[in-house]
Amino acid sequence: MNGEATVRPWVPEGMVAIPAGEIVLRDEGTKTNWRAEVGAFRLAPYPVTRELYRSIVGEAPASSAGPRTPVTEVAWKEAIRFCNLLSRAAGIEPCYALGTDPDGLDAVCDWETEGYRLPSEAEWEYACRAGTSGPRYGELDEIAWHAGNSGGEVHEVATRTPNAWGLHDTIGNVWEWCWDVFDPRVYGPYRVFRGGGAFDPPRGCRASCRRKSHPTFRIDDLGFRLARSRW
Repeated sequence: MNGEATVRPWVPEGMVAIPAGEIVLRDEGTKTNWRAEVGAFRLAPYPVTRELYRSIVGEAPASSAGPRTPVTEVAWKEAIRFCNLLSRAAGIEPCYALGTDPDGLDAVCDWETEGYRLPSEAEWEYACRAGTSGPRYGELDEIAWHAGNSGGEVHEVATRTPNAWGLHDTIGNVWEWCWDVFDPRVYGPYRVFRGGGAFDPPRGCRASCRRKSHPTFRIDDLGFRLARSRW
């Protein structure tokens, strides 16, 4: 049995085709905007679940959460290693070349391969917005698990209303690692994560909200979502 047959039951069905376009991103700390072009790509309809992570890695970080909840307590470096493992299991070329730098600065992404990867920050926000321009793509309680309705816990994926492109949980439930370095001049190797989580107030659950941490950082409301450039 090949790797593709092994992982197929757990891979999010129907990765969503995201059309090419552009997005204006904003950093509230520096009050700066920048425009980014986004090529066509595919994005998983919800974050990587504990069951998928366990099926590929062999174990998932300890938690009382169920198998269909987003995997959390996963560092950025572990997320990109998972992407490579999943790609190899599926019989496709991995995107990432990983070095030995503890800060992850020697990691390289080949955007032209078929492998699974993290979305760029621009891809993430462009897909999250799905053509909308407000702080979020719908009413917060309908689209997101957040501090006001989550009961202080992460919930199963795809149990809130998706955006217009069929993506669930881009707002709320868990934050999601992106590929990008946040601001190397100020924060060195810190990587971006997006989207807000189950413990965040409304201000943290906006399409434009940016946070960052070291690539070895782990916490109980931070996960990741799969993207592909080719398929």
